[in-house]
Amino acid sequence: MFTGIVAACGRVRRVVRDDERLAFTIESDLAEFERGESIAVNGACLTVVDCGPGWFQVDAVVTTRGRTCFGELEEGDLVNLERSMRADGAFGGHLVQGHVDGVGRIASVQREADAVLVDVDVPADVADATILHGSITLDGVSLTVNAVPRDGTVQVSLIPYTLEHTTLGAWKVGDGVHVEGDLIGKYVRKLLQPRERGAVEVSS
Repeated sequence: MFTGIVAACGRVRRVVRDDERLAFTIESDLAEFERGESIAVNGACLTVVDCGPGWFQVDAVVTTRGRTCFGELEEGDLVNLERSMRADGAFGGHLVQGHVDGVGRIASVQREADAVLVDVDVPADVADATILHGSITLDGVSLTVNAVPRDGTVQVSLIPYTLEHTTLGAWKVGDGVHVEGDLIGKYVRKLLQPRERGAVEVSS
């Protein structure tokens, strides 16, 4: 479990690609890692398979590759990092599982006073579980839904601290981002589905 509060940005040092494997070695200033621990890389919960002073390695299996942008990562790219939450840790963001629901696309980036407003086209199931002023996770960062400009699009407002301490300040129109919908919203949607189906059957 995570909270969407990025601890540091890491830099991809090495990428290993073949037909059956995608692995990353990431440099990080975070304290030393342990093999087997979980870490969120751009919001995706991955397992540390190897590590050493100032670096760790993770694998992205086929199911992870199918719903993320990891296939586009190159050496030198920056990624957002968050270690898994301790039971006695501070809850700075919201409930984040590290289970990416899919890839969103940056639709617009607009500076307004001291903030940057970003519109993101998100997967339909995420849009259905999202509400105005609710929470959403983009590339591992816990954000508040500032507006819902249209169906399937959410707007977030990025403050200067977020722009300076995460990779979000480099977003451009067309970029793919990892999206995780609000956990509570997804449970509510699931609970309501039987009633919605029943209403359709009765009306028909």
